[in-house]
Amino acid sequence: MINFEDELKKFHPSLEVEDAEDAIYNQDLTDMADILVKMIKETETKTKKEKKSDEVQ
Repeated sequence: MINFEDELKKFHPSLEVEDAEDAIYNQDLTDMADILVKMIKETETKTKKEKKSDEVQ
């Protein structure tokens, strides 16, 4: 019969899994939320500039 306690003591995670985990967590990925926030900020800035230029005229 398998002694699970002994098997767990012998267990060592695969280096490939650890390396993949580091690579995934260390990437700064842009997702849709980041893109939308950037677009909103750019639109707000553009709108403010247009309002200022309209006030000057």
